[in-house]
Amino acid sequence: MGDTGAHGPDGRAADEGLDALLRELHRQAARGDTAPDPRRILNWLHRHTGTHTALVDGATGRVDTATAGFPHDDLEPLAALLSRLSAGSLDTAATQAAGRYVRLEALGPFAPRPVLVAVSDAEPPPHASAALAHAAGVLALLHRAGDVDRTRRGYQAKAHQVRFAVLQALLSGDALLARRMTTGAVPPILEAGRLRLHLLHCLPADRERIVHAMQDPSGYHGPDLIVQCPVFKEHLICLIADDGPDGEATAPQSPRPSRAADLHRLVEENTPYALGVSDAHPLTETAAAYTQAAHALSAARTVPDRVAHYHGRTPLEGVLPQAAALGWARTFLQPLEQAPRISVDIARLALWMPRTGVAKLLDMSRNTVAAHIRRVESVLAVDLGDIRVRAAVHLALALDGAATARPADDADGEPVALGDLFRSERAAAWARTRLRPLAERNRRTLEAWVAENADAQQAARLLGISRNTVRAHLRAAESELGLDLLTLGSGIHEVVHALQITASRAA
Repeated sequence: MGDTGAHGPDGRAADEGLDALLRELHRQAARGDTAPDPRRILNWLHRHTGTHTALVDGATGRVDTATAGFPHDDLEPLAALLSRLSAGSLDTAATQAAGRYVRLEALGPFAPRPVLVAVSDAEPPPHASAALAHAAGVLALLHRAGDVDRTRRGYQAKAHQVRFAVLQALLSGDALLARRMTTGAVPPILEAGRLRLHLLHCLPADRERIVHAMQDPSGYHGPDLIVQCPVFKEHLICLIADDGPDGEATAPQSPRPSRAADLHRLVEENTPYALGVSDAHPLTETAAAYTQAAHALSAARTVPDRVAHYHGRTPLEGVLPQAAALGWARTFLQPLEQAPRISVDIARLALWMPRTGVAKLLDMSRNTVAAHIRRVESVLAVDLGDIRVRAAVHLALALDGAATARPADDADGEPVALGDLFRSERAAAWARTRLRPLAERNRRTLEAWVAENADAQQAARLLGISRNTVRAHLRAAESELGLDLLTLGSGIHEVVHALQITASRAA
């Protein structure tokens, strides 16, 4: 193998060769997340020097890539020398193996270092040695760039995991656990007295870009936190600190513009986007804020600016006779003491999210989620596949949770049935108010859908219309009621209760 590179006395050929090498460096550096391609550099070196070259992995001693015709057998007697170069004892070396001339260049400062090996039949001329040094420098830069990119991707993956863990803890109502998980790097959102949850509907391909654009060097988002929803690929869950004049105002002020303003601007500039915004809640009520934001997002899709705020309404548990309702709830839920805590928590999640969503959220198989739910069904002697049962369990848990937060009146006495609680005048007024915004057509469809256990196909048969028409009516009902019925399905509980109360009054 001889020198095949053109080498004029004026050096123009060499300069053109270096220009080509620099262009290749620029091309690969501009590709961003794409891994470097050292083979193109090795091929350049072969064209300009006639040497056959290989890039040897410093950790394993194996050839990563090489030009066609590289004599791999020549590397065996070089094992000790390659080891010294990789370990940092030497930076460069020249030797002979099997009658061939061999030049070796270690790349980068950190061991184990990759090694560039060039083999030729004749002693290479000076310009070939210079070209080898230039190629080694370019390969070292690309190697460092690859390391930096891998480190960056690893950091982003870990930052995402930490943000998701914080969200999980807050959705479970445990802000203290979130602090313990992030000791040494506590996100500023955990210093806030209250938050509003903004649920952004966007293109799935845009989510990572949006998160990174708003991310600060700590991996958080100033005083706020943005997490890619693991359940719905078009959702970003945005926890926005909301300490008003009556709050504790402990969250540090961000030097950057409000994330809420950023989210509103994104919706304004992108037609497919929509935004649902919850009321302000303490950190321990993040799950309630999420449900409100999901309801608001359903309404946002049908309003001109595609942004909707959840307008606080009195929940059903707030109008039922407190002592009697709490007595019913605790009697109903008492068997849960026999179930494992994890099974109860998973079943609670399944009341406001599809089971497949629970599996994705908790990184469990659907079979495992189903097994936990069956345990809860067994101790309660109910079928959580029935939307009326789910609504009753959801109400009981809400009543029990409200009593835990605010001590209730004495709940002793003879337990009453849920139907008896629904016959109060206040419950009837609540139901009328809840259903009043519905158009008559949409109400009929909603009643049929609930009667058929949220099965759109069965509701369509009952009404004599198509399944798509049923879903269109339900989407319209979502907008009228300001409730999510089809995405998370968490709004169905209120609808079930309102229709039950109305039916009991008519009977």
